[in-house]
Amino acid sequence: MSVCKCGSNAELDPRWEILEDILNAHRGNAGALIQVLHAAQDVFGFVSEEVQEKVAEALNVPLSEVYGVTTFYSLFSLKPQGKHKIGVCLGTACYVRGAAHVLAELEKELSIKVNDTTPDGKFTLEVTRCIGACGLAPVITINEDVYGRLLVEKVKEVLAKY
Repeated sequence: MSVCKCGSNAELDPRWEILEDILNAHRGNAGALIQVLHAAQDVFGFVSEEVQEKVAEALNVPLSEVYGVTTFYSLFSLKPQGKHKIGVCLGTACYVRGAAHVLAELEKELSIKVNDTTPDGKFTLEVTRCIGACGLAPVITINEDVYGRLLVEKVKEVLAKY
């Protein structure tokens, strides 16, 4: 088993072995960068600096290129994500119908800001653009669930389901 160097108390973490298998399958293949990063994120839930270093070394690409890809594409996260991802649509229809107030209430209830995760790892709060449910504005998503015509007064009730 490999050692995870995450945090001050290094622990054995089987995810590093899984990553090593992924890297071995693509070693030296710079063209597999996005595929490998996606697989690494599936394993860890995000793409840490240490994971990026290992990917760069295995695929023989500069670390700056790996970092550039992870920061350019929105599908990659550089921070741990919560069990439940909340997306608040701030597209035009949602914004006009009060999405900013819903977002402020979520920040207050969760005690976090946009792009942060609650300390217990339960929720990550994100802003999204139009999700194609303009007739239901304002809309939030929690994982795959969609909540439309959401009033600030209903935020606590929706969060309680999770």
